[in-house]
Amino acid sequence: MTQPSKHTHLVIAVAVVAVLITLITLALTEAATSHEHLAGNSDASWTGHLRTLDDALAKKNISAAERALQQAYLAALGSRRWEGMVEVGDAALRVGEASGYPKVSEAKARRMYLHAFVRARQQGSIDGLLRTAEAFSALGDRDVADAVVRMAERLAGQMRNTEARDRARVQAFRERLGAGSSRPATPQP
Repeated sequence: MTQPSKHTHLVIAVAVVAVLITLITLALTEAATSHEHLAGNSDASWTGHLRTLDDALAKKNISAAERALQQAYLAALGSRRWEGMVEVGDAALRVGEASGYPKVSEAKARRMYLHAFVRARQQGSIDGLLRTAEAFSALGDRDVADAVVRMAERLAGQMRNTEARDRARVQAFRERLGAGSSRPATPQP
């Protein structure tokens, strides 16, 4: 059996440091945006940036749309709400289509949808979980969408105040997701 080389140890150490730096950066970003939120930022502050983004796309100004996307992302991150992250993820897909780089934007959207999922789960939002499942399904991430729907099912089953219609809505969404339709199911309020 051969011993790992010094090069292998160095590569592993660099990877660990990179992961730690990324985690620290994310924590600092969350802390900074949380502070901004507490200072009085509107929960829907991302919507103005999304209007700017859509205006820029209408004018085929991709660089302005990308700047607006970054501003919308920061505002949504600061809002601490799942809705903003989903809407900004959707906007990232629009920018990707317009720019001709949809795969890059899909990766961005996927990260934003993951943020939305975590927030929806923390907030106990069945609507948020179903909306993020819909977003993952639209990206073709059927396994992730299925896992998010399972979380919504568990949440609906655990909540004392959950109405029967909420449980039925989650079940109907599961059935549409399982049917493999080309168009993702939209949860009904």
